[in-house]
Amino acid sequence: MRRISAGELTEFTAALFEAGGVATDEARLVATSLVGANLRGHDSHGVMRVPFYLKQVAAGECKPGAELSIVNETPTLAAADGNWGFGQTQAQRLARKLIEKAQATGIGLGTLVHACHVGRLGEYCELAADAGLCSIIMVNTHGAARRVAPPGGKVPRLGTNPLALGAPNGSTPLILDFGTSATAEGKVRVKRIAGELCPDGWLLDSEGRPTNDPHSLYGNPPGSIRPMGGDQAYKGFGLALMIELFAGALAGGLCIRETPPNQLGNCAFMLFVNPAMLGGADHFAREAADLDAFIRGCPRIEGCAEILLPGDPERRTLAERRTNGISIDDGNWAELVKEAERLGVTAVPLAS
Repeated sequence: MRRISAGELTEFTAALFEAGGVATDEARLVATSLVGANLRGHDSHGVMRVPFYLKQVAAGECKPGAELSIVNETPTLAAADGNWGFGQTQAQRLARKLIEKAQATGIGLGTLVHACHVGRLGEYCELAADAGLCSIIMVNTHGAARRVAPPGGKVPRLGTNPLALGAPNGSTPLILDFGTSATAEGKVRVKRIAGELCPDGWLLDSEGRPTNDPHSLYGNPPGSIRPMGGDQAYKGFGLALMIELFAGALAGGLCIRETPPNQLGNCAFMLFVNPAMLGGADHFAREAADLDAFIRGCPRIEGCAEILLPGDPERRTLAERRTNGISIDDGNWAELVKEAERLGVTAVPLAS
């Protein structure tokens, strides 16, 4: 395991994208987003995605510089087509447009189709919280990447379909960001590249039996990721099913199917709400602060040092990694170095 500073990793990642044919501004935007995920402990949505993104660019599946097309718009709504551009670029563009609508009208509701991987959903909830808005964001996999079998099934039928909700709360916004499966697919991929086993409870093999082998997810036939919920997995799978409809069908995109007609990407549903135009911004702020204090003040069981709320783990990891650097295992670093050698980019040294 090695460590590298966020600044060095961002520069290196941006250089890889530029060498792969991405314009400087967009290369830096995507690099900053990926490294931002690493900084917050979401390594499954960090720089381990770079080789896949570059492969999509080389294949013409991801189109650098693509415009965001608005196909339908009202004062409160915007339906957008990402034209298979970088997901981070297109999702940021749509989120900022919807935030402006919510500030002006109280509501900003939008959908996005034909976007490549949009990255960490909490990033867009953080944008909203900084603007004083509440948010709900969800994505599906645009008809591709079946990873999760229904309870009782042994063949994948849905994606990991993440959901994020955010609310302003002074300097500690509440940001809840999770997949509806037991783990993100990217975390399984990190384990596979690192040559490590997955924890108990993540995976089933192709016969529906528990396994710790990350390779089983990508086998032929493939295994699956368990739905979130343990013995009540129907809850996680039910959430994933509804997200499939909200992000896919409602957006005019695709729901999952046996043979998708397009490459892997994301359809998205975004909702931003302005508390000032409902119960009032000051009222919301007081209630959020009081609720925060009430929950943190809960009597704790033996061995529990403190109560944490959504967003706390990310903020703590961010502070630690800004100071000490970002940990990258040897396997995932080797993949980045391989891309650097292929593209003629000098890899930055890693501190042990």
